[in-house]
Amino acid sequence: MSDSAQQAKAQKKAYDEACKRVLSERGIMAHILKACTEEFKDCDLQDIAQRYIQGEPSISRIAVEPEAISPRIESEQTEDKSGAEGTVYYDIRFHAVAPVDGRLIQLIINLEAQNDFNPGYPLLKRAVYYCGRMISSQYGTVFVKSHYEKIQKVYSIWICTMPTKKWEYNISSYQLTEKHLIGYTQAERSHYDLINIVLVCLGSKSHKQLKGILRLLNMLLLDNISSQEKQELLSKEFNVTMTPHLEKGVAAMCNLSEGIERRGERRGEKRGWNLGKQDDVLEMLKDGVPFEKISQYTKLSLEAIADIAKQNKLI
Repeated sequence: MSDSAQQAKAQKKAYDEACKRVLSERGIMAHILKACTEEFKDCDLQDIAQRYIQGEPSISRIAVEPEAISPRIESEQTEDKSGAEGTVYYDIRFHAVAPVDGRLIQLIINLEAQNDFNPGYPLLKRAVYYCGRMISSQYGTVFVKSHYEKIQKVYSIWICTMPTKKWEYNISSYQLTEKHLIGYTQAERSHYDLINIVLVCLGSKSHKQLKGILRLLNMLLLDNISSQEKQELLSKEFNVTMTPHLEKGVAAMCNLSEGIERRGERRGEKRGWNLGKQDDVLEMLKDGVPFEKISQYTKLSLEAIADIAKQNKLI
């Protein structure tokens, strides 16, 4: 791998880590939970942040894939191997309690920041698998033997920054529901309502054109404005407490984003960008330039760029 490719890869990795750390701030997670979950929709943001989110979130530390099971009540699985693919980790995973019908219920929540909306498989199937793993991994940590009544509900929430046009600015939820084939007897909802997937799709608009959680996330993750502007908006408009950790994360995201963008612009200027040429796209892909930027410089669709990447086994 060339020095420039290594630099681009390291820069992208650093940006992804900064993004995950910003999303794992309690004030940001509180907005996401209020907008994306039924349990928290009527809760005060400060209550969600300070009372209901439990402990510190795990960032890229809890593995998705299974390992040999042994009883570990009230402990977390921290590493897991997946054969030839190595270890795959949840971006962010944390616990929360939610007020439901006058009592607190336990939730396990996974939050993913996803740039590639078409990674070569349906993203929803990956989300279903993540939920399945969060359910099955509770054996030996939350319950043992046949105590299935202790299973906790899980959420997998995906923040998709570069969806296709038809998915832009959609928030969609998927869960288990009851359907009667014969008869009308109803089961208690809490007995089957244990898996919930949410796709939050952003896009190419400015945050000024949006409202609510889409406005917040678009501004935070995509808008090309200064770190100071983002911090002021978070504090004044969204009432997010600006901790030193959050300030550093936002500043790092802005600096790294500018560096990636300048790198792509310099490469485009140097090569003159013969529009549509596959070698141009391949060079940017190898340098770790995001699909959206490649599309901007080459005028190719995201689907065309994804096809080139797949044909050359780059995704």
